[in-house]
Amino acid sequence: MHTTLEREITLRGTGLHSGRPVRLTLHPATEGGIRFRRVDVTDRDNIIPARYDAVTDTTLCTVLSNEAGISVSTVEHIMAAFAGLGVSHVLVDIDGPEVPILDGSSQRFVKAILKAGLRQVAGDLRAIRILKPVRDVQGDVVTELTPAPMLSIDFEIDFPDAAIGHQEKTLDMLNGSFVRELSDCRTFCRRAEVEAMQAHGLALGGSLDNAVVVEGEKVLNPGGFRRADECVRHKMLDAMGDLALAGAPILGAYRGVKAGHGATNRLLRRLFATPDAFEWVVLDEEQQAVLPGAGVGLADLRRAG
Repeated sequence: MHTTLEREITLRGTGLHSGRPVRLTLHPATEGGIRFRRVDVTDRDNIIPARYDAVTDTTLCTVLSNEAGISVSTVEHIMAAFAGLGVSHVLVDIDGPEVPILDGSSQRFVKAILKAGLRQVAGDLRAIRILKPVRDVQGDVVTELTPAPMLSIDFEIDFPDAAIGHQEKTLDMLNGSFVRELSDCRTFCRRAEVEAMQAHGLALGGSLDNAVVVEGEKVLNPGGFRRADECVRHKMLDAMGDLALAGAPILGAYRGVKAGHGATNRLLRRLFATPDAFEWVVLDEEQQAVLPGAGVGLADLRRAG
């Protein structure tokens, strides 16, 4: 069975790079997967599919574009929420080119969806089962998918700033793990990077309200980190969202070393270009029970952190 929203949801926030207000409305759907609709565009096709092959830029975030050249950026956090809650179909109306950054995590998306409720939609639920390792390597950046009975994420980061340093974490992404362990973890950056981006007209909506900012050994946010290893957990959140662009749940183990949006997208492209590395399978009830969104509720959100 597929899953969609019980009712419509509207959220408002600010675009990270433009600093402009953005309105999102999530509509229940019974087919079509995850799609974005740019309601401010009326003179051409304004539907953008949430697919790995629609990714056109990964410089600072994940950007999706359709054949008419209409795009939507910063989709990774809301896509992670959909994947973590097992949402199969939804139409996302957006009145601008950026998904709002909110608090820099997936938490507000998750909370809004859980409060609205989820319902099942008829139809076989298919997944992508990894049959043999697929790997992408560029210098010291590594991403890999290997066979496993469920999705797991293993991530490693290494930053010169003492506030972050070297962090590693592995999680099985089943039965609410995403909601409890990753959904509240915010994007992070170095102070010098923020200043450089804003000097070039980027990250104009960035602030300590929607990102963790570090400088050397200092965390500039008054409340500090939400978790001691919040940075690597946020990278895992990003990977969850970027992997969701495969268009179906993945049964396999993902590993990322110093990876970002571009590396995960290259990995998906490599996967789908290697037909003998995966197979499409129809999930029975037992297999569906180990998916990230199986049995998730508001109690899992309250346990986050």
